[in-house]
Parts: sequence; C-alpha cells; structure tokens
Amino acid sequence: MPTIEWSNKDKAILAANKVPFRLLDEDKEHSYGNKDASNMLIQGDNLDALKSLLPVFAGKIKCVYIDPPYNTGNAFKHYDDGLEHSLWLSMMQPRIELLHRLLDNEQGTLWISIDDEEGHYLKVLCDEVFGRNNFVANVIWEKKFSPQNDAKWLSDSHDHIFVYAKNKEEWRPNLLPRTDDMDARYKNPDNDPRGIWTSGDVSVKTYSAATDYTIVTPSGRKVNPPSGYCWRLSKDKLQEMIADNRIWFGEKGNNVPRIKRFLSEVKEGSVSKTIWYRTEVGDNQEAKKEMKVFNIDEVFSTPKPERLIQRIFTLASKESDWVLDSFLGSGTAAAVAHKMKRNWIGVEMGEHAVTHCVPRLKKVIDGEEGGISEIENWKGGGGFRFFKLGAPVFNSDGTINPDVRFKTLASHIWFYETKTPAGSIKNSPFLGSYKGTGYYLLYNGILGDKKPEGGNVLTRNILRELPKYDGPKVIYGEISTLSKDYLKRLNIVFKQIPYDVRSY
Repeated sequence: MPTIEWSNKDKAILAANKVPFRLLDEDKEHSYGNKDASNMLIQGDNLDALKSLLPVFAGKIKCVYIDPPYNTGNAFKHYDDGLEHSLWLSMMQPRIELLHRLLDNEQGTLWISIDDEEGHYLKVLCDEVFGRNNFVANVIWEKKFSPQNDAKWLSDSHDHIFVYAKNKEEWRPNLLPRTDDMDARYKNPDNDPRGIWTSGDVSVKTYSAATDYTIVTPSGRKVNPPSGYCWRLSKDKLQEMIADNRIWFGEKGNNVPRIKRFLSEVKEGSVSKTIWYRTEVGDNQEAKKEMKVFNIDEVFSTPKPERLIQRIFTLASKESDWVLDSFLGSGTAAAVAHKMKRNWIGVEMGEHAVTHCVPRLKKVIDGEEGGISEIENWKGGGGFRFFKLGAPVFNSDGTINPDVRFKTLASHIWFYETKTPAGSIKNSPFLGSYKGTGYYLLYNGILGDKKPEGGNVLTRNILRELPKYDGPKVIYGEISTLSKDYLKRLNIVFKQIPYDVRSY
C-alpha cells in the first residue's frame, strides 16, 4: 500500500502514546440544562482531550465528524490555519490515530471535511491508519452556488468529505428518509387495496431466447419486446403476476405490460449518492445565515450548514448513539446531534468554547429556532456538561496525581487491562470481569475507610470482604500482606499502585 512521508513523521506516529491522560474537570458555571446530561463540551487541545476520553469511550463512538483546518492560510485563525504541509500532517496523524481508537469496532465511521489543498495527502494518511480497505467513499459537497469571477484558474465549488469505516465489512449506512417528491411518483389508478404504486419496465436488454415471446394484452393486442430485448419474466412467472394483479396493461388493458411496485413494499428510504447538492444539504451561505441567527461573528469563515451534518448523522448513527466532533468550531455538529437526539461530545480549544459553542448550545436547549429545528420538530430540552482539561493522571515521576478519584483510576485501569471502555464504574472495588478474569481496585478507601489498613491494603480480612468472583483475579492496591504462594494458590495476581499502573 502506498504511504506518505514527511519531516518528523516518526515523531508524529509516537505522539498519541506520549500524550498524558488528563483529568476532565467539570466547570459547572458553563454547564447548562439537565444536570445529569451525558453530553460533553470540552475546552482544550483536542489531542489531550481525545486521549483523556479513551478509558471510558474507546470503541463506543458510532460517528466522528471533523472539519479540521484546511491549511489554506486564510481560514480559522485560532486553529493556526496555514501550517506548512509537514506540520499539518504531524498535527493530524496522532488525532486520526486516537479517533480510530475511539470508534466502535463494528459500526464506527469517520467523516472528514477537507478541500483540495490537503485532501489527497489526508487520504493517504487515513489509508495508513484505517487500512485502505476501510475507505468507503469520497463525498462531493457543493458548497457554493455562484462562480467566483475573480478566480485565477477555476472557481472551486465543492469540498470533499472522506468517509472511513472502522470495519467496512461490518458497517452499512442507514437509508435516507424518503422525500415527498419520491412518494409523489406513486399513484393508484386501479384502486388496488395494497395501496399506491408505480410501474417498471418488463423488458431487459440482456437477451435470452427463453423469454422472447408474445404477450397478449387483456384487450387482445399482441406485443413483443423491442428488437434485441426480451422480457424479464418467464411465461409462467408472468401469468402468476397477472393473477396477483401485479402487471399493469393500462386503464383500457391495451398497453405494453409494466410491473407494479407498491410503496408499502419498497425500502423505507433511499441509498445515498456520493454527490450532495446544495439544494439537498445546504451551502456556505446557508451556514453563515445560521451563524447570524445565533449572533456568531465571522471568526469561522467556513462554517458548515446544519443540513450537511444532519445528512452525515442520519447515515452513520441512530438515536442515543455517541457522536463526536473534536474540531467543534462554532458548535454546529453538537447542535445538530442534540436536535437529532444523539449523545454527543464536542471539543473546542481556547475561548471559542465559551464565546461561541456555549451560547449556541444554550439556545438549542432553550428551543430557539434555527438550522434543522423545524425539520427535526425540535422544541428544546436536555443539557450538556462543560469540562476543562485538568492535570495529568500521572505525575512526571510516574506516581498517581493525588486529585485522581476512584472512578477515574478505575476507568483507566480497566482500559489498560482490557483495551475496552470502562462504561459505568460503580463505587465498588470489583470493576467487573473480562474474558474470565475479575478485576479489583483498592483505592481512595473504596471499602469505607480511607486509612491504608482500612481498605487500600490487601489483607486476609479485606480479601474476605471483596465481592465474590469465581475465577482468576487481578487486584490493584497500595500493598499486599499476603505471600506470593498464597496468592498463587487462590489464582490472584496482585498489582501495586502506583508502580504497576501504566499510563498507556
């Protein structure tokens, strides 16, 4: 498979592993709506944020949409757009790597907006991370209506959206909802009790003498397939369908036969094409109008319309699925996900998380109109929690940050041991079982007493108090008073905090 080389690529490949796991500290001042909301708005560098999400969300995200800086020199100033090509690739590589880890192993997909400037380099980079066999499509989005008359060469009117699946053989896109125009093609001129229908040609161009025969219509007219064609049905099958009133000869029974296809029997939607016109999903001008509704200025000069993101989330997710945008910008993806009843995570750096994303998402929760609100019949509700990146989980000497609470360390240990997300960690020393092994953590006085001798040290008494699990066990604690031979007889592996806790 072809690969792409650039200056410092070797460092970029290792960058994701070197990024520390950081705490995510909730800032309740900027959280809004339902206090128990699962939606997360994270302020900070997305590389740190993505790494910090791994212990809980690895393999859980169904759809990632990102709109990274295009490296054109005139786009998002706060993203330092205009990076030299090798720097841009070094910026993208570890982020693509972490996004790949976060995606659902069977149904996860990545959708990336990009233009011609870096698109072809990005394609090869993503081929390396995802595997070329997991490339799904290059969607062409018509982003402009009018040509730029001052263009030096050709007036660009489209962007690319690269689509990758974590596992292309397993993933299938959802269908797009049927439109009124599509349904308008269906009628019921013969009052068939099965409902409205449309008709299709009975002849095919692939010739077969076995189905080249004369059909006699109800009016007595004899018809044959066009020259070089034949019927798609055998004589017996044709008679069977006539008996079932599935062949239409016209109101007077004199027309060339056609096959009736009932709306009730067709797919509930349509397969998406790879060219998306502005009339279907909006364009840059529509996106800018949406920004004005939310009183957002032009810091983001290339916003995406809500209908475009709605199309992506429709194809790649369902209600309650987790979706993620780690280049959140003005908050479009989070706003759309909220209205479509998805669980969402948005990451935005700098003050724009507060000045742009928070106000927009507050208005969404309050039910203010805009974007796809009417299409989704959105009336408001829900909430989000606002987080800032905190201190690393591990200090520079490898010790555990004293601010780390039980659930944070438990999630981290579970992810390190099983390479699966922790899910909902309970206030119990028993974290769960994976592939026949039970995992335990003695930390922060989880057994009720914060003194080491009261619960963080593995003793015979503590061992008797632990939730029962029949099978091999891995127990993390500050120290163990039990001999190695005794633990071996009980099929227990003891790991000492902090020395046996790994950062990745």
